[in-house]
Amino acid sequence: MPTTVVLNEPFRAVFYAPFYATIARGDMAREGIDLRLETAGDPATAAANLLSGKVDLAWSGPMRVIRERAQDPHSPLRSFCAVVMRDPFLLVGHGPRPAGFRLQDLPHLRFGTVSEVPTPWWCLQDDLRRLGVDPEAMPKRVGDRTMAENAAAVAEGALDLAQMFEPHATLLEARGGAVWHAQADRGPTAYTSLYSTETNIAAKRAEFEAVIRAMAATLAWITTAPPGEIAETVAPWFPDVPPDALRASLARYQGLGLWSPTPRFPRDAFERLRDAMLSCGVIASAPSFELCVDEALVEEALAR
Repeated sequence: MPTTVVLNEPFRAVFYAPFYATIARGDMAREGIDLRLETAGDPATAAANLLSGKVDLAWSGPMRVIRERAQDPHSPLRSFCAVVMRDPFLLVGHGPRPAGFRLQDLPHLRFGTVSEVPTPWWCLQDDLRRLGVDPEAMPKRVGDRTMAENAAAVAEGALDLAQMFEPHATLLEARGGAVWHAQADRGPTAYTSLYSTETNIAAKRAEFEAVIRAMAATLAWITTAPPGEIAETVAPWFPDVPPDALRASLARYQGLGLWSPTPRFPRDAFERLRDAMLSCGVIASAPSFELCVDEALVEEALAR
């Protein structure tokens, strides 16, 4: 009989496609896992559900575990199973990308940043600081609107550009917008992985190893599959996204190398995220990779 594992997603997003594909393709079922996917509504609720024992697993940015471990080295949360290892956010402008556009130009532009989640702005702030730009000195930045509101403002010309993920970017391109910069270009950045409590990992180790093996099969497929096939596979999770926009969104993410080809956690991706959090003051200390990531669990799963 399949073993039930209850998994929380924080919210629905195209860049989470591997998680939906692993269910649709039957990779979880082949490993003997009946994966029950429940939507928490936001990352904080997913974390609370884990800590209260309401769910077995969740996925989220490793930023949550990094932040918890920086505040309390004895936090029970551990990340494992790399999935999204590049930044999925895009800067989409009103009209074609200006010749010679650089991130250093952002302080002079009417620019909308994401309000729904913090990580994309943390990463962009870090990139700006590395370029010698003070992200606090951006008088035209709008930081309190949703991606949908910012996309509408860009289309209308009220903003020069805005930060958003797919499918907002593709839908805005259909209204005359254009991608000026892909934050994936910053290089490996740990954006999404599975995580759970140490208690759950100990109690459900065999089940979690099976989940990791299923994800390994899915990741091997999604990094090379035709975008149309990926779109058809995950379409039931995105009934409100036009099929052409979903295919184009997934093709862009695949082309950017967004998804890890294996569930092994790249240390450089972890450190790049952690360093971005340090640079903008979200954390005051730098917890180690070993403290935050249970890589032994992944290696044991893949060795079986």
